[in-house]
Amino acid sequence: MSNLTGNRLLRALRDPLTWVIAVFLALIFGMRSLGGVFHWLFPDLDRPVYLQDSFSSLVLAHLVLVGVSSAIAVVIGVLAGMGVTRQAGKEFRALVETLVAMGQTFPPVAVLAVAVPVMGFSEKPAIIALVLYGLLPILQGTITGLESVPASAREIAEGVGMSRLQVLTQVELPLAAPVILAGIRTSVIINIGTAAIASSVGTQSLGSPIIIGLSGFNTAYVLQGAIVVALLAIIVDMIFERWSRRLQNWQPSARE
Repeated sequence: MSNLTGNRLLRALRDPLTWVIAVFLALIFGMRSLGGVFHWLFPDLDRPVYLQDSFSSLVLAHLVLVGVSSAIAVVIGVLAGMGVTRQAGKEFRALVETLVAMGQTFPPVAVLAVAVPVMGFSEKPAIIALVLYGLLPILQGTITGLESVPASAREIAEGVGMSRLQVLTQVELPLAAPVILAGIRTSVIINIGTAAIASSVGTQSLGSPIIIGLSGFNTAYVLQGAIVVALLAIIVDMIFERWSRRLQNWQPSARE
């Protein structure tokens, strides 16, 4: 048992994800202790460390914002992708792709400018902006994944008596899962970075030190917020990479 535990510990220490998480946790819980470092880097600043909120609370708020918006985008994007790849929905594919592409090309700041007068300063305008901005990769991943499923797999499934819904849920979606996940991965990573703008409409996020730093000409605040956002994106991306690898390893058995 001790050898097994030792091997697991050794593998964990060799894992880059472990070290990135360690640095991330050290920063969010120990940022205030780095006052001397930031004072050395920015000697002209009277307050070189962001103290208005704890970074742990900012990370939690940021994750909730990204999680809610990404969940909504996944539901809409995957359902839309399934719909336009069905026979009855193919004629709407160009329209759906155009609308979703317009959502991503429309700047999130502009969405906030339009939504805030109606909804007020809250997380709702930010969620709408993030959903619109994150839809395109999910839609494209779903369409590409479903279209990459071999026709022979569908024919075999139909030959054994599966209904169209069963073919979709038990054959097409499992085989398309790695490509769909790649689209979701791209969308989530985009939203982690974009969610920082939520602080401009009164929503707490890791954008708070960045926005306050920009408005107060405090480069240290901007750097602290940006580093934590970048590390969070790296950690989430590495987790998605491992999830994708597991799906890829599972694929051969699904095709047999």
